[in-house]
Amino acid sequence: MFDWMAWTAPVAGFFAAVALTLVVMTVWEIKSPTVERKGWLPLRTTRGDRLFIGLLCAAYLNLAFVGVSEKLMLWLELEQEPSVWTSFGASMLVLALIMRKG
Repeated sequence: MFDWMAWTAPVAGFFAAVALTLVVMTVWEIKSPTVERKGWLPLRTTRGDRLFIGLLCAAYLNLAFVGVSEKLMLWLELEQEPSVWTSFGASMLVLALIMRKG
């Protein structure tokens, strides 16, 4: 079923983190309904809104990293491409920042 995708440990980790986040957010929303608030994002958002925006940012950050990782290898004169775990960590930090301050 998933043969079309290159399932590496970082890719599986990313999707597992997204799935776990959705489960935790669902339980949190059931136990404590959210209210809109204004953070540094230019609109009033709920937790679900911030999660959606954060997941989009995380996905685009990962895609951008994959797109420029070969160039980074050349620019920084690395022996091999940087690990995609770097982009995974960065995308999770961006997601957490948007969830907390957005």
